[in-house]
Amino acid sequence: MLFALMAHDKPGGLDIRKDNRTDHLAYIESTGVVSMAGPLLDDAGGMAGSLVILDVADMAAAQDWADNDPYAKAGLFDRVDLIQWKKVIG
Repeated sequence: MLFALMAHDKPGGLDIRKDNRTDHLAYIESTGVVSMAGPLLDDAGGMAGSLVILDVADMAAAQDWADNDPYAKAGLFDRVDLIQWKKVIG
């Protein structure tokens, strides 16, 4: 099943994002369940969050992945939305 994780950074979270980026990318690589991912951008083009498409068995697995993301563990996010997603195009 596919799940979309949309995480919105806390205000002023850029340093947290930069400090944990290497661990976040290693986590993505090591778990092998990310179909697509990239930063959400603010109006000025700066990083303001994350969009991650997960291919996992169920919502519990998606939530587990989200909870163990180094960005989440570092307290980067103000809000996280996790919802089942259906790929139609692409």
